[in-house]
Amino acid sequence: MKDLEILLENKVGQLAQFGQLLGENNISLEGGGTFTVGDTCIAHFLVENAEKAKFTLQSHGIKVLGIHPVLILKLRQDIPGQLGRFCTELAQAKVKILHQYSDHQNQLILVVDKPIVGQEIADRWMETWWGGQEYSI
Repeated sequence: MKDLEILLENKVGQLAQFGQLLGENNISLEGGGTFTVGDTCIAHFLVENAEKAKFTLQSHGIKVLGIHPVLILKLRQDIPGQLGRFCTELAQAKVKILHQYSDHQNQLILVVDKPIVGQEIADRWMETWWGGQEYSI
């Protein structure tokens, strides 16, 4: 999975066009969101085939700002403070969080400036809190 960063105009129908275009090309969105400031809308969506999505969008005039690796992990919803604890571990390792959202399975999705270090921390986190076991949603 990758994070696809897109620039959309802040006007009626832009997200509809974006979603329809990807759907028509059999590209599924697995999570994400849009963030608007003034006339600019930046969207971040989790996709399996980011290169295909980028090509599809760009060929229809939609600007793709980037494709980013992501950290994907599950926080324990039954234990308050998980987000703060995990983000503190990243901060202590000098890993900057660039973007954060959730996927359709309630997993935490992060784009960070040091993805290799971030992934090591995420792997340790999952081992510590989930014991290497699959978790159920």
